[in-house]
Amino acid sequence: MSKNVLVISTSLRSGSNSEALADSFLAGAKAAGNHVEKVTLKGKTLAFCKGCMVCQNTRQCVIQDDAVALTEKMCRADVIVFATPIYYYSMSGQMKTLLDRANALFASNYAFRDIYMLTTAAEDGDAVPEKAVEGLKGWIDCFERAELAGTVFAGGVNDIGEIEGHPALQKAYDMGATI
Repeated sequence: MSKNVLVISTSLRSGSNSEALADSFLAGAKAAGNHVEKVTLKGKTLAFCKGCMVCQNTRQCVIQDDAVALTEKMCRADVIVFATPIYYYSMSGQMKTLLDRANALFASNYAFRDIYMLTTAAEDGDAVPEKAVEGLKGWIDCFERAELAGTVFAGGVNDIGEIEGHPALQKAYDMGATI
C-alpha cells in the first residue's frame, strides 16, 4: 500500500550533506512506490512559537508564516522524514523551531505514524547524533500514535558534497525503500 511520505530538509545551506541524505531516502521511498514530497526550510519564514496555546483550541497557529502550510503537510503525511545537520550536538535551530510551531498538530487528527531522522555532522562517532535524536524523540512522545521508525547518521562530512560516496547514502536509500 502506497504511503504519503513528507521529507523535510532543514539545512539552510544549498547542496548540503543532510539534503543529500534526504534525496537518497526520497529516491528509495519513490522506488518502493510511495508518493513522496520534499520540502526545504531554506527560504522559508518561521517565527518562534509564542507559547500562547491558542492552537490547542483552533488547531492552527496564530502566527501566519510558512510554518502553517508546513504543519498542514505534516498532518496529512503518513510518514515524516527530517533531515538535519548536527549543530553543537543537536538538531538545527530551524528544525527545532518547526517542531515547536507544529504544536497545533497535537490536538489534530494527524495521519503520521512513522518518523525518520537523517543527520550529518563534521564530527564522526556514534554518540554525535544522540542529543538530536533525543530531541526529536521528545517531540514524538507527544504523539501517541507516532514512533521513531529509524535514523541514519553520516559523520565526518562538513564541506558541501563531502558526503559523496558515504555509506550512509545507501543506508538512507535502503531505509526509504522499506516504507
